[in-house]
Amino acid sequence: MAEEGDNGSPKSSSLTPYEEALDALSSLITRRTRVGDVNMEERFNVLFEYLKMLDLEEAISNMKIIHVAGTKGKGSTCTFTESILHNCGFHTGLFTSPHLIDIRERFRLDGVEICEEKFLAYFWWCYDRLKEKTDDNVPMPTFFHFLALLAFKIFSAEQVDVSIMEVGLGGKFDATNVVQAPTVCGITSLGYDHMEILGNTLGEIAGEKAGIFKHRIPAFTVPQPDEAMHVLKEKASQLHVPLQVAIPLDAKLLNGSRLGLEGEHQYTNAGLAVALCSTWLKMTGHLEDTHLKQPQHTLPEQFIKGLATASLQGRAQIVPDQLINNEISNKLVFFLDGAHSPESMEACAKWFSLAIKDQDLFHQKPDNSKFLDKVVKMHQGERAQKKSTQILLFNCMSVRDPQLLLPHLMKTCADHVHSTKRVGKSHAGEQRQEYQCCF
Repeated sequence: MAEEGDNGSPKSSSLTPYEEALDALSSLITRRTRVGDVNMEERFNVLFEYLKMLDLEEAISNMKIIHVAGTKGKGSTCTFTESILHNCGFHTGLFTSPHLIDIRERFRLDGVEICEEKFLAYFWWCYDRLKEKTDDNVPMPTFFHFLALLAFKIFSAEQVDVSIMEVGLGGKFDATNVVQAPTVCGITSLGYDHMEILGNTLGEIAGEKAGIFKHRIPAFTVPQPDEAMHVLKEKASQLHVPLQVAIPLDAKLLNGSRLGLEGEHQYTNAGLAVALCSTWLKMTGHLEDTHLKQPQHTLPEQFIKGLATASLQGRAQIVPDQLINNEISNKLVFFLDGAHSPESMEACAKWFSLAIKDQDLFHQKPDNSKFLDKVVKMHQGERAQKKSTQILLFNCMSVRDPQLLLPHLMKTCADHVHSTKRVGKSHAGEQRQEYQCCF
């Protein structure tokens, strides 16, 4: 029989406190389709009621926030941004989505996911108050809305110097967009994704992403297709937003270091992160204007270290199979990437192709793989003696069409002189399919 916990939340003898929280969180998952009869604007407006219930309005208004939207590269850009500012000596908070294994991955403090003890304390603080104050007219928030509210609570309570908030979906009606006065905004590369919600053209999609723009708040984007860039500039002009285009980072500025996240496309994300950090430092009085006039000619040591040590699981990550590699001569290496749109599939395929050909990749920083030493040893001392099998895994949720994604993968790999031996699929739950491509 369940008993009452110290904080008033029910505790079950059959569940750990953490499992109890996850059960409560799961109860917020809606069973409706993504579009259906859901009014995005109405659901968004209810968020401000939740902020009042949690007494978060003033706290959010006092936070120094970097807000990032986009189709591709949001998580990577936010990770680079957090790593740079942490290496500059600031107390950082980072909210991203989705998580791979543990929900706590979505909430990082100083680059590390929040500990279980703090997560539980803040979780029940928010959940219990919302449970007490909501009713039929204002029901409990949905899963992602609750997580966004929880992130604001965590970062305000932990008194972080900077909060980096990644948009979950779109921008205009995303839960993170309750922020009224961010310090700076960023929009990463735009492409065709979530079209059932955001629109069927790049212009419509860009309009939704530009929904994070705020009056006179500086914003940056990356080089975009003309259709998307036109809309971004138009929305920026309407709000008197000083919108600038951040150019991809020049690798020479790293002084011999490598980006912590692999792939050519990451130089675009890194360039945006540098622009966001420089502007945040300027707007908060931590960097002299004269230092920003010629950023293309210099990059502070803290910036280089931040870019080189940035780490994000499931983004161009290399993981050898320890069990198989220890027991049999045929080496098995998994290449993991969260690619899930046609454009990101091409970027993923380019990384995978170059990773196999470029032996220097296996000298990358240990943050990218817990088993790096084994990979280095395999490719340096054993590659000539033992055959290696590389398996690329990408993401294909049930709402996406594998027949649309696979051709982009196959063509790009073929262009890099790789032939496909086998393409299969494995199921991980009812809502997710992961396709394995062996080369």
